Amino acid sequence: MYLTDKILCKEAEVFSAAESRHQEHTLFGVTDGKAVGTYLELKFRTYLLDKGYIFESGNSASGLDFPNLNLDMKVTSTRQPQSSCPFRSLRQKIYGLGYSLIVFVYEKFDDPGMRTATLRITDTIYVEKEQTADFQMTKGLIELLANQGNEDDVMDFMVSRHLTSDEIELRRLAESVMTNPPEQGYLTISPALQWRLQYRRIIDKAGTVDGIYSVYKSTSPLVL
Repeated sequence: MYLTDKILCKEAEVFSAAESRHQEHTLFGVTDGKAVGTYLELKFRTYLLDKGYIFESGNSASGLDFPNLNLDMKVTSTRQPQSSCPFRSLRQKIYGLGYSLIVFVYEKFDDPGMRTATLRITDTIYVEKEQTADFQMTKGLIELLANQGNEDDVMDFMVSRHLTSDEIELRRLAESVMTNPPEQGYLTISPALQWRLQYRRIIDKAGTVDGIYSVYKSTSPLVL
């Protein structure tokens, strides 16, 4: 059976519940968030393959875990729910990343007696690509346009948000915003060598706004 977004979300719910009870020896004492993320991403893909689903594996060309679904998987700790993603264009901050996200948020507990670790999945969230732009950037632009802002106003706003100092790029983006207003995004996207995505808002908003769905939410604390 070919994997679809709907099936992926359903299986992510089942996987999250099972993983929250699993005791893993290889993660005991591990504090590297990247190592935990790699473990969970590989385990979820293996879980899907073992269930017989057909999907395209992630590749360096697309940079996505599920290219045929135009979807990327993110794993992040509740302590600091954020991760990096490849920078493609400044337009991503206004119009979104260009692909959807499935985000696993976890708490890690080590059991010294058993020398195992458990990843309690607190939230699993599916974010449609249309909602992956920066919250403050899109909110400001939408309000500006609603108040009859013009192209120069849009440029000034983008400068005030430190989007870029390149006037040619600013003008091009402002023209695009005037003819194609953005939708409200819900990520916080910070510039770095790569985009830094912060997920606190989507955790809070999951299930309450269009395009952000709570796939799984833990209802009880982990008891070891």
